[in-house]
Amino acid sequence: MKGLLSTLALVWRIASPYFLSSRDRWPGRILLAAVITIELAMVGITVLINAWNNAFYNALQQRDWNAFVYQLGYFCALAAVYIVIAVYQLYLNQWLQIRWRRYLTTVYLDHWLGGANHYRMQLLGDAADNPDQRIAEDIRLFIQLTLSIGLQLLNSSVTLLSFMAILWELSKAAPLHLFGLNVGIPGYLLWAALVYACLGTVFTHLIGRPLIVLNFQQQRYEADFRFNLVRTRENSEQIALLAGERAETDRLLQRFANVVGNWYAIMTRQKRLTFLTAGYAQASVVFPFVLVSPAYFANAIQLGGLMQTANAFGQVQGALSVFVSIYASLAEWRAVVERLAGFDRSIAAARAAATAEPVIAVRPGGAAAVTFEDLKVRLPNGLPLVSADNLSIRAGDRVLISGPSGTGKSTLLRTVAGVWPFGSGTIHVPKGAKLMILPQRPYFPIAPLAAAVAYPSEPGSYDSRRVAELVAAVGLPDLATRIDEEAHWNRVLSVGEQQRLAIARALFAQPDYLFLDEATVSLDEAAEAALYRLLETHLPKAAIVSISHQRTLDAMHRRFLRLLSEGGESRIVEHPPVAAAAPASAR
Repeated sequence: MKGLLSTLALVWRIASPYFLSSRDRWPGRILLAAVITIELAMVGITVLINAWNNAFYNALQQRDWNAFVYQLGYFCALAAVYIVIAVYQLYLNQWLQIRWRRYLTTVYLDHWLGGANHYRMQLLGDAADNPDQRIAEDIRLFIQLTLSIGLQLLNSSVTLLSFMAILWELSKAAPLHLFGLNVGIPGYLLWAALVYACLGTVFTHLIGRPLIVLNFQQQRYEADFRFNLVRTRENSEQIALLAGERAETDRLLQRFANVVGNWYAIMTRQKRLTFLTAGYAQASVVFPFVLVSPAYFANAIQLGGLMQTANAFGQVQGALSVFVSIYASLAEWRAVVERLAGFDRSIAAARAAATAEPVIAVRPGGAAAVTFEDLKVRLPNGLPLVSADNLSIRAGDRVLISGPSGTGKSTLLRTVAGVWPFGSGTIHVPKGAKLMILPQRPYFPIAPLAAAVAYPSEPGSYDSRRVAELVAAVGLPDLATRIDEEAHWNRVLSVGEQQRLAIARALFAQPDYLFLDEATVSLDEAAEAALYRLLETHLPKAAIVSISHQRTLDAMHRRFLRLLSEGGESRIVEHPPVAAAAPASAR
């Protein structure tokens, strides 16, 4: 019961916002009400068909042609209504599913991507593996299974209440006969159905319980295998250059072995469960006849009464046995709920990391400079990495940051961007200032080239001709003619070409502070110098801060910062260049 209540609480937390507070709540409520109303109408038709059994089979026993024809027509009318409402229930159910899924997908995407949560989740170990699978697959399954299981439980509850009274009355009309004697057990048919269903439920749970864990693992293994297939496709060039196809195949097959092994475990457990449920279902067909047939052969009831009793018993027994019939779905549903709940917990942990003290605060400041105040950058595990205090980067500065690998140069830029909260201190950024950071490997969405360069600008908010001019200016005139072509640019272009496009992105964005994290490392010296002169021309008032190990960039900068490691923590030291160099504007 504790596990059941916990699962129901999770379901309510995930499902209720759509119907209680979303902008689409009224259409959702109307669709849900319509689906439930139709489900109740279908139960009502089932009750009418149960009564029809009595009249129809009595007509057969009495060879009453007119009554037989009438009952056939009556059944056709009931069947026609049932078919129509069943079709529309499916249609409305699917309509509700896609609206609900659209809402939940939007919510989870906002929570996952909002405020760099996705990045911090990776830094914290990302306990919620494969976010893509949780958003694309688990949300769909959650909605589908929640509606399916909920409607089945509603149907079973209403059916049970409807037929309990019928079965109680039929127990009076068809008393229990044992060895030619009437045994007076009030409502014995109802008690027999209850005992039969309880025994089936207990055995089903004992045999099927491991399916919950197995289904959870199966979804994780499937998602892990699919993710690695995508990574192989994304890195196909490097794999081909290293002749790593055999190693990659072996690695993928190892992942797939987890899928196969867990699937075999599901097969074995499902086989045992199916033996029970199939046998249980077959026995339930004849069980009511075994109970009622003595009364029939004793002429206590007619054929119609026998068939109505068997049908009513089957309805009650089926309603009580809903747990047996949907156990596999329940196991899958609970696994899906746990995965979404785990995703929520991982998102919450990432949010807490950005707000729970101590934390690095990035705040608007009054001065015309980015200022580091008592900054202590740490790793996610709490170990110290970089410290800086009373350091300012002013508008128009040209700053070069250097230092050995692992001293925290790139992490320092992440703190400026506000995506690395681990540590303490404050970074003051001029109010209204626009910051941009260009990493060594830029990201380009699969989109027209103009949109990829202008990213993250909204489509239609930029001039494609202006983007084309900038693409040509950074040394890619051929690409400037393909500005409307859509492609996977991170795969189509070399790293050097991607870095040129990243500079074009900076020229388009016109930031007040531009940080380049080895953003030109794949270019030759002449191309690198040309791009820096381009930045100097187009961004004369912007501060440009570069991270590089190359001395060739000294001439492009006027201030020089170096990270020196002392006792596991790096501190920032400002120093003149080793060799005097002319400022970039003089070159």
